[in-house]
Amino acid sequence: MELIDFYKNYLKTTDLSDIFKRKKSISFSGLHHTSVCGFLLSKLFEQTNRNIIFICEEEEVALYNYNDIAKLIGEKALFFPSSYKNDNQFSKILQENVILRTEVLNRLAKGEKSLIVGTTDSLMELVPTMNEINSKTLTLSVGEEIDIEFVIDSLFEYGFQQVDFVYQPGQFSLRGSIVDVFSFTNDYPYRIDFFDDKIDSIRVFDIEKQLSLNKIEHISILSDIQNEKDVKKVPFFSLLPNDSVLIFQNRTRTLQRIEQVLVETENSEHLFVQKKDFLNLISNLFSIDFVKDNADLNFSIAPQPLFHKNFDLVADKLLLLQDDGFKIFIASDSEKQTDRIAAIFAEREDKIQFTPIKTTIHQGFIDQDNRICCFTDHQIFERFHKFSLKTDHTQNAKAAIMIKELNQIKIGDFIVHTDHGIGQFGGLLKTDINGKQQEVIKLIYKNNDIVLVSIHSLHRISKYRGKDGETPQINKLGTGAWKRMKERTKSKVKDIARDLIALYAKRLSEKGFAFSPDSYLQNELEASFIYEDTPDQLKVTAEVKQDMEKPIPMDRLICGDVGFGKTEIAIRAAFKAATDGKQVAVLVPTTVLAFQHYKTFTERLKNLPCKIEYVSRMRKASDVKQILKDTAEGKIEILIGTHRIIGKDVQFNDLGLLIIDEEQKFGVAVKEKLKQLKSNVDTLTLTATPIPRTLQFSLMGARDLSVITTPPPNRYPISTEIIDFNEDIIKEVIEREMNRNGQVFFIHNRIQSIEKYASILKRILPNVRIGIAHGQLPPEKLEEVLLDFIDYEYDVLIATTVIESGIDIPNVNTIIVNKAQSFGLTDLHQLRGRVGRSNKKAYCYLIAPAMKDLTLDAQRRLKALESFSDLGSGFNIAMQDLDIRGAGNMLGAEQSGFIADIGYETYQKILEEAVEELKNEEFADLYQETKKEFVTDCVIESDLELMFPVYYIENVAERMSLYRTLDNMKNEQELSIFERDIEDRFGKIPLESRNLIQMIRLRWLAQQLGFERLVMKNEKLIAYLVPETNKAYYQSEVFGNILRYIVQNPKGCHLRENDGKRSFVIQKITSVQQAYDILQKMKEG
Repeated sequence: MELIDFYKNYLKTTDLSDIFKRKKSISFSGLHHTSVCGFLLSKLFEQTNRNIIFICEEEEVALYNYNDIAKLIGEKALFFPSSYKNDNQFSKILQENVILRTEVLNRLAKGEKSLIVGTTDSLMELVPTMNEINSKTLTLSVGEEIDIEFVIDSLFEYGFQQVDFVYQPGQFSLRGSIVDVFSFTNDYPYRIDFFDDKIDSIRVFDIEKQLSLNKIEHISILSDIQNEKDVKKVPFFSLLPNDSVLIFQNRTRTLQRIEQVLVETENSEHLFVQKKDFLNLISNLFSIDFVKDNADLNFSIAPQPLFHKNFDLVADKLLLLQDDGFKIFIASDSEKQTDRIAAIFAEREDKIQFTPIKTTIHQGFIDQDNRICCFTDHQIFERFHKFSLKTDHTQNAKAAIMIKELNQIKIGDFIVHTDHGIGQFGGLLKTDINGKQQEVIKLIYKNNDIVLVSIHSLHRISKYRGKDGETPQINKLGTGAWKRMKERTKSKVKDIARDLIALYAKRLSEKGFAFSPDSYLQNELEASFIYEDTPDQLKVTAEVKQDMEKPIPMDRLICGDVGFGKTEIAIRAAFKAATDGKQVAVLVPTTVLAFQHYKTFTERLKNLPCKIEYVSRMRKASDVKQILKDTAEGKIEILIGTHRIIGKDVQFNDLGLLIIDEEQKFGVAVKEKLKQLKSNVDTLTLTATPIPRTLQFSLMGARDLSVITTPPPNRYPISTEIIDFNEDIIKEVIEREMNRNGQVFFIHNRIQSIEKYASILKRILPNVRIGIAHGQLPPEKLEEVLLDFIDYEYDVLIATTVIESGIDIPNVNTIIVNKAQSFGLTDLHQLRGRVGRSNKKAYCYLIAPAMKDLTLDAQRRLKALESFSDLGSGFNIAMQDLDIRGAGNMLGAEQSGFIADIGYETYQKILEEAVEELKNEEFADLYQETKKEFVTDCVIESDLELMFPVYYIENVAERMSLYRTLDNMKNEQELSIFERDIEDRFGKIPLESRNLIQMIRLRWLAQQLGFERLVMKNEKLIAYLVPETNKAYYQSEVFGNILRYIVQNPKGCHLRENDGKRSFVIQKITSVQQAYDILQKMKEG
C-alpha cells in the first residue's frame, strides 16, 4: 500500500473544514513528535482549499514536516526558509533559500493556494509588496513574439548579471539566439531559444552539465527582489488572504523567539516584523495551536518507542499491538529493507503480519483511536532520516562548476605531451594552413622553444599532475631525455606488474576454505546496520561473500573514501567467518586504530555469539598473555591489533580470514609476513585512498579490486561555513557542541604556534579541557593523548593534520580548521570527513581571511567545500592528487618519483602498455587471447577548416575543454551524445564544427585500417601504413582489403614506398565525409 492511499483512508474524524465554522482559534493535542500532523494538515488543506501556514520552532523540524506533507500533496506544499545561513548571523544570505522564498511569494502573487511550512525566523523577515513583485516579473511563453534585445534589456534592468555560463540565480548568458537565465522563482535555470523575434522553445536545464532536462510552455522570471535596497517591504502576513490558516507548533515559543530576535539584532525594524504588528496581523486570521492537553480536538496518538536496534523489543511490542487488534504498517523508502525486516521476523518465527509502505515518513506512531500502528525502519534501526529540498542540487552543481574552473587548463599551466615531455601552456592560437583558419595549442619548452599541437592531437597532451603541487622540470626538445625517462619508468612498472600478476596466478592454484552461505544471524546483523546500504556497498558485500564461498583463497582490496562503509563490510565478512567456526585477525597500523576497531566491532556484534579482543602496547602484559592463550585455544573469534598479532608468539587455532587496514602504512618486514599468510588464508585489505578508475582498469585481472564511490545517502550532511577568526563565534561553536555532550577538533597545522592557539582557547573557555596532538610528539605520548580524547578526557583536541589518518570518533561532531585557505581541497575534504560519523548533525568551520584577500583558486576551493555539504562523489573531479596517492599505495611509494618526473597521465599510459605486454607475452596462458590492434593511435594533419568558431563558442576555456573532450572520445555512442549536447547548449552546429566531429570518426577508421598517420592537404589524402617489419599486418585481411581497393581504383589511387615507409595517395579529396566514405569502403573490402 502506498503512503498516499494510507493517508486517504486514514483519520476517521469529522470533516475538518467544519472546525472554522464554530470559532476562529482552536487547539489540537496528541500530535507532538509524530508524522500524523502531516496527514492532518494535508487533509485540512485539501478540504478547506485555503492557504495554510505551519509555523515550526526549528528549521530541522520544519524541513521534516515539509517533507512529510510534500509526499502527500506534492507541489502544493512549499518550504519557506530564512534567507540567512544561520540564526546567529543575520548577514550571510543563502541564495538557495532565496529561491525557495521567492517561489512562495510568486505563488501568493498569482493567487495560488499553498500549504507553506516555515519557522518563526523565516516568517518574521519583511518581504516585498505584491506590486513590487509584479513590477519585477517578466512572463514569457513559447510562440510569443518578443524582441531578444528587449528580454536582455529587461534582465539588465532587473539586476541580472551577464556571464559565460549560468550556475546561480540572478545570472544570464547570451549565445547567438539562445538566452540562458536563472530566475529566483525556480530551482533550475531556463534556456530560451529564439527564432527571429519569436520564442521557439523554452527548456529547463541542468546546472552542472548545462544540458536541457525538459520543455515547458510558460515561465516567470523574477529578480532578487527581496534583497534590493529600494524595494518597499511589508510583513509576510500582510500578503495572505483573510481566510488563511495559521498553525502554531508552539505559540508561546514563537512569541518568545520574536522578542529574542528583535532584541539581539541591530536595525531590526528594517529586517523583521515588530511584535505588536505581528500580533495585530495574526489576530485577523484563523489559527490552530498544538498543545499537550485540554484541547478542542484530542488525538490519542503516541510516538514510535525507542528500541535501540533491539529486535526482541521490536517484536514484543508489535506482537502486543497485533494481539490488541492493531493494523500494523512499516514504512521505508527501500522495499529491500521491509523485505529484510519480514525475513528476520520469519527466521525468528515471530508471527507478525505487517503491511509495508513504500514511502517513509519521519516519525512513526501508535494511534489508539483508529487501532493503527505505523513504524519507520529508520527509527527501528536508529538511522538518520534525510530530508530533501528542491534546491539541494543547485548548491552541489554550483560547487561542481567551481571545481571545474579550478581544473581548467590556464596559460602558464604545466602540460605533458606524450612525445615531447613537459612544457607550459601558451594558449589557443589561430593559424593559417593553405588559406584555411585552424586553431592550435601552443606549448612552450626550455629555451622558449615552441611546439604547436593540432586540435586533432589533444589526446596526446594532459595537464601535469605531480605530487603535492611540486613544480616539474621543463623538458628540452630534441635531446632524447624524455624518451629515455619513459623507457626507464616502463621497465620498473613492468617489474611491479609482473609480481602482481605472478601472485594472482599463484593464488588461483592454491586450495583455501569455502565458507557456507549466509545464516539468519548474518541477515540480522546486516539489517541492523544503522545506515542504508549504498548500491556500491551491496555490490562489494556480495563480491566479498562470493570470494569467501569459493575454494580459492580470497585476496580482495576494498577502496573507498572516509565514511563510505568499508569497516561495515569488514565486520560482515568477519562475522561470516566466525559463524563458520573460523578465526579472524584484524591488522591495523596504529594502537589508536586497534582500540577504535575493537569498539566498533564490539558495538556492531553485541548480542551476537562472537568473542572479540584486541592487543596493543597500551594493554597490560598479563591481559595480552591471557588473550593469546585464548586465541590459541580457539576461544576468541576475532582478534584485532597492530603488527604484534602476526608475531611468532601468536598462534591461531584455526585462522580463516585476515583483514588488513591501510596495508601501505606497514613496513617491508610486515608485508613479507603477510605474503606468506595470504597464500592460503582469505584476505581482505581496506584503504581510504581512492584507487583511480584508470588504474583499476589497467590492473584488471592482476588484482581483485572493489571500489566504493557512492556516499551513504542518509548520513547527516556536514554543515560547512567559512568564518573569520572571531573569538566570540569560536566560543559559541565549542559551547554549542559541549552542550550536547560532544567534542571538538580544532585544526592548526603549525607546530610552532599550536601552544599559542591552545592558550587562546583556554582564555576564552576556561572550563574546557584541551588536549594537544601533533606529529613531533613521541609516538607513545601521541597515542596517549588520542586515547584520552576518545575516552572523553578532553573536550577539545587542538591538533595538526595528524588526525587526518583514519581516526574515527563518533562523539566528535564539530571541526574548526584554522587558516583553511592554506590547505588543498583534498586535505580539507579528508579533515572534514573526521566528523559526521554518527547520527548527530555535524559542523565544519573554515577560518580564513576575507575573500577579497585570497587568491582566486583559494576562494574557489573554500566556496566549493562550503557548498558541498554532503560526502559526495562530486569531489572526485577535484581531488586529482588522490589519484597519485592511490597509485603510490597500490604500486609502491617509489612510484611517486616517476609520477613526479613524467606526470600521472603519462605514467598511467605506460602502466597500461606494460600490463598489456605482460598479458600478451609472459602470461599469455593465464589470459585469453585478446584482439590486437595494429596501431594504438593515428596522427591527423589537414588543411581543412575544422574548429568551433568564436561566434559559436566564445569562451576560450570552454572551447579548449570541448576540444579535449572531443579528441579523447572512444566510441560512437559518446560522440553522438557529445553532438547532441553541444547543439542543446550552443544551438545549430556550424559546418566547420560538424567536419571537426566527423574527423574523429575518420581517425577511428584509420586506426582500424592500420594507418599510423593520415594527411589531408591540397585535395589529397595520404595514408601512412605500419612498418614493413609488421608481418602480421601485411598478412591480414585488413591489408588485403586496402590492396583490393587500390587495384580496383587505379586512376585516383596509388601505393608508394619511400625509405622503407609505405603509404598510399588518393587524389581529389575535398571533404572529411568523402575521405570517411572511401575508408569505409576499404574496410568493408
